[in-house]
Amino acid sequence: MFYLRFILFFLSPALFANNNLGLPPLNIPADNPQSVEKILLGKQIFNDPQFSLNGKISCASCHLKELAFTDGKKNAVGIVGLTGTRNAPTVVNAAFFEKLFVDGRANSLEDQALQPMLNSIEHGLTNTQEILTIVLKDQHYKQQIQKIFNVSEQDISSKYIAKAIASFERTLISGNSKFDQYYFAQDRTQLSKSAARGLLVFKRKGNCANCHEISWNNALFTDNRFYNIGVGSKLLQPIESKLVAALKKSENYPLSTQEKSELGRFNVTRIIKDIGKFKTPTLRNIALTAPYMHDGSIKTLEEVIEYYDKGGDKNLFLDPAIFPLHLTDEEKNDLVEFMKSLTSSNYR
Repeated sequence: MFYLRFILFFLSPALFANNNLGLPPLNIPADNPQSVEKILLGKQIFNDPQFSLNGKISCASCHLKELAFTDGKKNAVGIVGLTGTRNAPTVVNAAFFEKLFVDGRANSLEDQALQPMLNSIEHGLTNTQEILTIVLKDQHYKQQIQKIFNVSEQDISSKYIAKAIASFERTLISGNSKFDQYYFAQDRTQLSKSAARGLLVFKRKGNCANCHEISWNNALFTDNRFYNIGVGSKLLQPIESKLVAALKKSENYPLSTQEKSELGRFNVTRIIKDIGKFKTPTLRNIALTAPYMHDGSIKTLEEVIEYYDKGGDKNLFLDPAIFPLHLTDEEKNDLVEFMKSLTSSNYR
């Protein structure tokens, strides 16, 4: 048991030293229990560029620890410099998310794990057999999977790779921010006067906690739901009415790659009212994860607040919760100071 705790601490200090303060209990799938060996295997695969078409892109290429497992770029960059349409989301605390990716197309970390590898822009592999081939050519990976999952070489499949990655990602837990110490541990010295005022704005006039939830005993700063807040809608505005008319008739409407990307949750559900909806992101460590929004279109926290203050960009599907806030300059500054307090102790 001591060995297990030591290794887990080495892998992720956030599991100890009270770094889970402010977070809910972590649910581990019954069919993928944690183990030291499995976590180490997942970490190695996460950081291994072998799992890409050109051998140069790993999961860690877009998820850097020092940036709370984001990359600081507007849009993620994959093989041979190809650029996607989405901003790389944090992997930190993804273990608590009910849906993965900004459109929610994955239902678990296991479901999510291999999708970037099979994306033509990100890792560039075309099918799970290519992933499996990489594993079977590597004696270490082959032996580890056989040992950890108790399978023969003939029974090795890509699902074990997904399970290992997911197990590693479940160690990327990060709470215990100044906010948590102030709010849950009741240490009133932890927030500045400005940040404390910002918390009140966040919960009241700013309407932020409507989606970025704070519960009585934990705060993920997301409700795991999807909203159209107007970001990216300007691209669809010229074709919005014609697109909706075609969809109601079950007709195809020609869209560019960027236009299709801005459909958001609709691409998963095919429900018209889901056009332009994207998942509420967590705000934990938000000061480290610029630029912001699903498309990386907003550079700073100050600009994010200005966007919400004006009531977003209007479109046919703008959520009713998005409306002008009429914040004062002091309230805007206080909100920024509060969000800076959401940086966890292991990133300070």
